[in-house]
Amino acid sequence: MRAYAHDRFLFPLPAHHRFPITKYALTRHAVEELPDVTVLEAPPVTWDQVRAVHHPEWVRRMRYGLLDRRETAGLGLPWSPALVTRALHAVGSTLAAARAALEDGAGAALGGGTHHARHRTGRGYCTFNDVAVTVAALRREGFGGRVLVLDLDVHQGDGNAELFAADPTVFVASLHGARNYPFQRVPSDLDVDLPDGTDDGAYLEALAATLEQTARAGPYALAFLLAGADPWSADALGRLALTPEGLAERDRVAIGALRGAGVPVCVTLAGGYGVPIAGTAAIHARTIALAATSS
Repeated sequence: MRAYAHDRFLFPLPAHHRFPITKYALTRHAVEELPDVTVLEAPPVTWDQVRAVHHPEWVRRMRYGLLDRRETAGLGLPWSPALVTRALHAVGSTLAAARAALEDGAGAALGGGTHHARHRTGRGYCTFNDVAVTVAALRREGFGGRVLVLDLDVHQGDGNAELFAADPTVFVASLHGARNYPFQRVPSDLDVDLPDGTDDGAYLEALAATLEQTARAGPYALAFLLAGADPWSADALGRLALTPEGLAERDRVAIGALRGAGVPVCVTLAGGYGVPIAGTAAIHARTIALAATSS
């Protein structure tokens, strides 16, 4: 399986910032040891590909560093030219991984899952929406199939919900913490709210029901799996109580159901803010290992 990395494109952050920039290199190093995975550097998407999804004014302001204080606060990251370069490569990792999935059955972005980015703004560490840009690019390349976005990050994917709201060919399902960011949400096609402290057993029951509902909305020609590591009990922002073993079973069940139905799967890592961050990277690497054996 091909996996696409963008971690060498670093950008400056203030000391003690919560964005877990170190996890991406840690994850890549672990994934490079997997026998069934080839790690490649992600190419950047173009500005035209970004503008196909995002409002031209948001793209202009991000490109040239024109964000005001409110926009910067909403994004949660300080603007820099290096941040923009990284964002283009991060979205490019998902586009490349989706193309690989369509060719091989599975592909992975060692990042991505920027599901809070909306049409007119970035939010929650998400500059541009990688899944939406990828779907639009694939459509222009001739891909016409139905798409599933299965979002297992602990935070509801408000950006995905907004950007695909008027698209009947994309089904967005989000399984997330009920009392977590974002606090003003955009409804997905299917939203599953989980109480604080949800453990492995309760989570896997909810996942099984979610997969049944998403299957009824199919069939699908491509699925995006946002495999956030932040439902982990040791995550600083998660509020759920899954173990690493429970998260591995989550991925095994979700990937197995999709691949068992013949659906190509593009895996993105989405969130993960564990303490220690090496634990998050290990969870992400196990997700990639499971995807690789399914391809």
